[in-house]
Amino acid sequence: MDRYGVFGNPIGHSKSPQIHRLFAEQTGQSLSYEPLLAPQDDFPGFAREFFSHGLGANVTVPFKEQAFRLADQLSERAQRAGAVNTLKKLDDGTLLGDNTDGIGLVRDLLDNAGVALQGKRILLLGAGGAVRGVLEPLLVQRPAELVIANRTLSKAQQLASEFAELGPLRAAAFDQLTGSFDVIINGTSASLGGALPPLNESLVRAGETFCYDMMYGAERTPFCAWAEGLGALARDGLGMLVEQAAAAFELWRGVRPESAGVLAQLRSQLTG
Repeated sequence: MDRYGVFGNPIGHSKSPQIHRLFAEQTGQSLSYEPLLAPQDDFPGFAREFFSHGLGANVTVPFKEQAFRLADQLSERAQRAGAVNTLKKLDDGTLLGDNTDGIGLVRDLLDNAGVALQGKRILLLGAGGAVRGVLEPLLVQRPAELVIANRTLSKAQQLASEFAELGPLRAAAFDQLTGSFDVIINGTSASLGGALPPLNESLVRAGETFCYDMMYGAERTPFCAWAEGLGALARDGLGMLVEQAAAAFELWRGVRPESAGVLAQLRSQLTG
């Protein structure tokens, strides 16, 4: 049976095995997919051993940058992101590295949430790896403006400089933000600690601004709760998780799984 898995440390919490099992059942694919606890001190050796038999793997924290260096070939979006979350063994035995995080976010916004991005004013919070991974797919949608806001302004400026040729992009500190936005995306890890980025309420237009948190949980994230308290529509990142997995599955198997039913099932389990 074709073997796949997800590399991470820790890994026991991962929903990827369930997602890909559901995708395989839905598309009639015969494969196995397992959580793989990779060692912090020898990720390359562990990954190479897996690929002596395995065909593909997802990569989660803290190994996305190491997977980037491990890959023999890189997709354009992986090169831009500087990180790899999907590895595929090619026919000649070499490894292709891809990054499906950004397309997962965009597909969740466009297809599942019905949020238009073209011509919109978008605010992206944070300047770490999560934000770097979604910049190119967001700019492909041709927003009117995309602003990266971060506590450390220099980090946001560095990202804005690297991606400047792809679209109307600029950096700002949180206290420099003015006006309201059509879409606000939280790419910081603040929600994991129950915190919020320091945002002015004037950034949100009640009933019009759409707020998205890349994090998710059984309870509403602090960012989503803040947004809803101001009358904004809000959505967490569970759909992004499912959609990035669907893009990886398509890369491996050549068939695009239907994600809506899988997302609904995970949402029911998470909140039930």
